[in-house]
Parts: sequence; structure tokens; C-alpha cells
Amino acid sequence: MKKDNSFSERNFSERIVAWYDVHGRKTLPWQINKTPYRVWISEIMLQQTQVATVIPYYEKFMASFPSIADLANASEDDVLHHWTGLGYYARARNLHKAAKAVYEQHNGKFPETLDEVIALSGIGRSTAGAILSLALGQHHSILDGNVKRVLARHGAIAGWPGQKAVEQQLWTLTDSLTPKNDVRKFNQAMMDIGSAVCTRSKPRCDECPVAIDCKAQLAGKQTEFPGKKPKKAIPTKSAWMLVVKQSGQVILNKRPPAGIWGGLWCFPQFETEAELDEHILSEFTDKKIVHSKAEWLAGFRHTFSHFHLDIQPILIDIESTQDLAEFESCVMEQNQTLWYNIHHPAKVGLAAATERILSHLVALSAADPI
Repeated sequence: MKKDNSFSERNFSERIVAWYDVHGRKTLPWQINKTPYRVWISEIMLQQTQVATVIPYYEKFMASFPSIADLANASEDDVLHHWTGLGYYARARNLHKAAKAVYEQHNGKFPETLDEVIALSGIGRSTAGAILSLALGQHHSILDGNVKRVLARHGAIAGWPGQKAVEQQLWTLTDSLTPKNDVRKFNQAMMDIGSAVCTRSKPRCDECPVAIDCKAQLAGKQTEFPGKKPKKAIPTKSAWMLVVKQSGQVILNKRPPAGIWGGLWCFPQFETEAELDEHILSEFTDKKIVHSKAEWLAGFRHTFSHFHLDIQPILIDIESTQDLAEFESCVMEQNQTLWYNIHHPAKVGLAAATERILSHLVALSAADPI
């Protein structure tokens, strides 16, 4: 795909739209039978996530929740189950909360004004503009991560876009360039160009329709824009996870709504090994429970945006107990526990670390069948 030299004779938006007509993506699942609801789900899923990763999740999600009413009336566990593996689970919780608001406050019809859309949980100015422009053709500019990169290079706007002053410069630029006509094509093309042409490390400027007057390209400084986020040392924390297993089932704990892995099912977690040891001694010794000696499973590191978490799972295999309900209540808070069958999984939202430990348990049981 080589640059069309005739692009140079047109203004910025005309070149972008002309590029889209030839090279733009037009057959993604959310571009078929386009509605504000379908575009909304895709835009949220695409935050921090690649298109190829999103597609199967999107298709499964839409099959289960084909309408706003279906999503609003679903349980949070079901929504999080469909999100398991995508990460950034606050997106799913906000989707669910916003769907309830649309169902209750807008009679199930997705709002069609920018202010009303921004008022929904998890939707900012750029996402709202994308939904209304791509689905309804309304004249709104956008500024997602890919668009920021294209504009920062084209205008040689220095600085990290996370800084308010830099972001405002980019908003001013995108507002001035977004055309009133063909806004659907323009906004989709800007995202496509940022994703596939104006890439972070190896931009393909010979394929870009606006390279001829791109200030960064003319100066040979493409990779200097946009500016990088100031580096901060990422702290490392530790966690010990208690894996209690009996007859192919393990106990999971539902996390509080706020905080890491909010609303997801995880193994009971302890900040120190001493805290875990004390828990095992106090809770297991006094109960009539026959169990194997605690076994250390393979530890691993899980990285969040703001810290590393080194996780050490400890397995205790329960052989018998006179009162399983009593045992369950001593492990976790009442009504917040789940005996999860590793061979016949329940449809609940699982944290990535939980999934990893469960996969290890399945592999162990395959090697040594129960």
C-alpha cells in the first residue's frame, strides 16, 4: 500500500477521508448493523486492548447481551464472566452501571446528546464523541490514544498527552480538523491510521495520507512525538493466596466492588506469610478437618499499572470435614464464598491471577486424577 500523491492536493480531512475509502476498516463486527449500543460496547472494549483481542469477546458479549435491556438486567457476575481475560474490569462494571442508568432514566434508549452520554459511567468526552459520530454521524471530534499520536506528530505538539495543557492543545487541533461532513469516515480513519500506519515505534510514513505536511515527519523526529509519560519506579508487593481444595472444588472469595479485581472471584489473600500461617493454625486446627500438609504451588508475578504483585499460592487439600458449611464460614465472609468446580466451571468473573492458579490446578489433576 503506497501513498497516493494526489492526497497532497487536498486539505487534511479530505485526505483522511479519501484514505478511508480505499484502506479503512469497514467490516469489523461493530461496524455491521451499527447502533449506538453496539458502538458503545466496542469502544469500551477497545480501550487499552487490541482489535484482534476484542473481536471474540465482543461477539460473545453481544450474543449474550444483544440489547441495553439484556445488559441492564444481567447479574454483575454474568457480565464480569464475559469480561474475564480482557482486564481493566472497571470497564465492565461501568458498562453494567451505565446500562442500568440508560434502562431506568432513558427508557432503554441510548441517549443522543454529548452531555447525556458523558454523564454515563465510564464514558469520557472522546468515547462519547466516537459513539455519536460513528453510530449517528453527529459532528463530534475524538481524541483516543491513536488519534493523539497522529495529531501530536502532525502538529509537532511536544509533551506527554496525559498532561492537561498538552491534551488541551490536541483537543483544539482535532476540533479544528474534524469535518462536518463525512465525520463517520474521518473519525474511523484517524483511529485506523493511528493503529496501523502511524504506529508507536515504526511509523509507516510512506503509507500515510497526511505525511507530506507532518511536522514530525519533515524533521525526521516521528518517534519523539508524542512525549513519553515520566517514568516512576513501580513498587513490588507480595501476596499469599490460600487454595483450599476438596474433591475437585476450591473456595473462592468475591472481592469488594472497589479496588483491584473489584467484584471478581479470587482466592483468599493475605499480605504476609505469617498472616497466612496464623490463619491456617487458628482456623484449621480447631475444626474437625482432615487435610494434607500445606503445599506451595508455583509462584508468579502479576503486574498492574501502578505496581507489581508477587503471588505465592498455598494449596491445602481437604480430605474430610464433619461440617463443611462451618468450615466455609471460617475461611471467608458469609455469603461471599463459592465452591468453584475446576472441571465444571461456574459462569462468574475471575481475576487473571485466579485463572492462572485454576489452570495450574487443572493441569495437576490431569497428571494425578482425582
